[in-house]
Amino acid sequence: MLDRPTRRPHPFTMTAVAAAVIAVTASLYSTPLRAKQPDPIASDPALVSRGEYIARLGDCVACHTSEGGAAMAGGRKLETPFGTVWSTNITPDRKTGIGAWSFDEFDRAMRKGVAADGRNLYPAMPYPSYAKISGDDMRALWAYLTKGLAPTEHANTPAQMHFPFNMRFGIALWNMLFLDTASFKPDPAKDAVWNRGAYLVQGLGHCGACHTPRGLAFQEKAMSEAGPSGQDFLAGAKVENWNALDLRGLWTVDDTVEMLRTGRNRFATASGSMTDVILHSTQGFTDQDLVAIATYLKSLPSDRQPEAPVVADDVPADTFSTRGGLGYAQFCADCHRPDGHGVKGVFPPLAGNPTVAAKDAATLLHIVLTGWKTAPTAAQPRVWSMPSFARLGDSEVAEIVNFMRKSWGHGAAAVTAADVAVARRELDPKIDASKFETPRLADLLSQSNSEQLVRGMRLNYETRTLLPDHVGDDLNCSSCHLNAGTVADGSPYVGVSAFFPSYAPRSGRVITLEDRINGCFLRSMNGKPLPVDGADMKAMVAYFDWMKGATKPEDKVAGRGVGKIDPKLVPDPVHGKEIYAAQCSVCHGSDGEGLKNAAGRIVYPPLWGSRSFNIGAGMARTYTAAAFVKRNMPIGSHDKFPIGQGGLSDQDALDVADYFSHMERPDFAAKVKDWPKDPKPKDARY
Repeated sequence: MLDRPTRRPHPFTMTAVAAAVIAVTASLYSTPLRAKQPDPIASDPALVSRGEYIARLGDCVACHTSEGGAAMAGGRKLETPFGTVWSTNITPDRKTGIGAWSFDEFDRAMRKGVAADGRNLYPAMPYPSYAKISGDDMRALWAYLTKGLAPTEHANTPAQMHFPFNMRFGIALWNMLFLDTASFKPDPAKDAVWNRGAYLVQGLGHCGACHTPRGLAFQEKAMSEAGPSGQDFLAGAKVENWNALDLRGLWTVDDTVEMLRTGRNRFATASGSMTDVILHSTQGFTDQDLVAIATYLKSLPSDRQPEAPVVADDVPADTFSTRGGLGYAQFCADCHRPDGHGVKGVFPPLAGNPTVAAKDAATLLHIVLTGWKTAPTAAQPRVWSMPSFARLGDSEVAEIVNFMRKSWGHGAAAVTAADVAVARRELDPKIDASKFETPRLADLLSQSNSEQLVRGMRLNYETRTLLPDHVGDDLNCSSCHLNAGTVADGSPYVGVSAFFPSYAPRSGRVITLEDRINGCFLRSMNGKPLPVDGADMKAMVAYFDWMKGATKPEDKVAGRGVGKIDPKLVPDPVHGKEIYAAQCSVCHGSDGEGLKNAAGRIVYPPLWGSRSFNIGAGMARTYTAAAFVKRNMPIGSHDKFPIGQGGLSDQDALDVADYFSHMERPDFAAKVKDWPKDPKPKDARY
């Protein structure tokens, strides 16, 4: 589910970028000007090309390229508990880069952590892992850095470390105690695939930098699976505000390959700095190397229990009876779904997600408070986003996270509001300045008529399921009134009942709230009206009245309705078809048929056809539909609270609305009675 523009270590890090290591050590080295000439080296294009791939395996670009800067020219600011460091220039520039270094000096720096001028490097440069690199690969990497990169003059910024970490003499002792400079030695008892995976994970990938726990001297407790401490290798560790997962036997080979290639698999989606790792590194690995890495990881012994099968549509029993469950239903279920299965290829599942079930909830809290984005890979180029939920209070976040962990966390420990408060202070997430006051469905439980109110909310949320005799298509009220009517500009219910009874031009008379509700059943849901005096209608009205709060008829409610689209704009349905294919079809189907889950239940509704709203619905009017689309579709497209909704331009929204609103859909027999007194809108379908 689980990026951020700041570079932080991430739970799914397979290459464990060097930036992660700074959480437990100190700074990168700076490179002084050298007078000596570098050793001559062949500029064989094949060797340079191979070296470029070696650099990708090691994800060198991760630390050595600043945002917007030249590749490998350094300058990325890295905050550590011991001070601030800036990555160094490793282009072949002779003045500020490594152009004046010899190969032997480079090799020594990579294996022993000693710079060209003899200074000890801090282990933020992961030389304990790089020491395992083969001689051939090291020379290829050198060929790429010196012959394949353009020299870029970019001065290195000196580290600003706290005392005593600004003193380097202790590193020599650290190296004596913990550094093994031997190259990787294949295990003759294992096959070539396993050995290749071990080489990449232990060496170039330096996965242990994040995923292996640290000792008292901040050393990795194990550098491989061998030896008395081998069980600690890749067993998971806390890195800054992330929980780096236990990678030992985590997934099948195919699942791990899919994660590294695409940034997602059937259990999770990469986030945090792992999106950069996948973008710049692992998605470019050969299939053979991905399989090798996955094979090695799968082979590591683990006491992890096999994932229990989760039945699709198995909604947790306490979803609507607990504050955490109602909070989840309001803020999470539209993407992650009521059953926690997510939406395949779009939004990650929570059921079976290792981040949800982790002993340490740090990553889950990090994502909830700061948001999430997918990696834009060649295989999955579209970026999906989750906004920050920092607008929710500490207790609210704890309630929702605990509901997730209770439902899909296999007994994972609960978090407290104090835990959330600590994470909030450390992460300092930004909170948007919206004036819309989002009602909290969890507060329904504190009302004297809570049972009725929850029923009214569920009739909006699960309309088709609870009222099958009154719904004739595949929509729920929440299809148009997002998150059960609690989203600004998503046709919210906030304050609505204060404005009824009121005159309705379409009816040509004053109508009640009950009339308005039944109008939706007849039109938007192509169904039958509810009995006005029935318990279900009373529950829906009670829910609306709770949403009214202190609103008076003369008040203006921020975020009410769906806004407007400039009526002077002229729609282009041909362009609208293109927008639909690019932005809408993934959720609503290539032919507008909607999206179903593995159990055959509707996930997102159809936009045309026999199971969609009829021509009498407001959404069948082009400009009304365009206003809704502009502010609410697609979801998961950016960081707008609460579902990353909206973002199209007025013209794009109008074009796509014109395209789908004029597609074939059910008729509305009572259309002849509409607008008996007032002018018919120009975009009416009849």
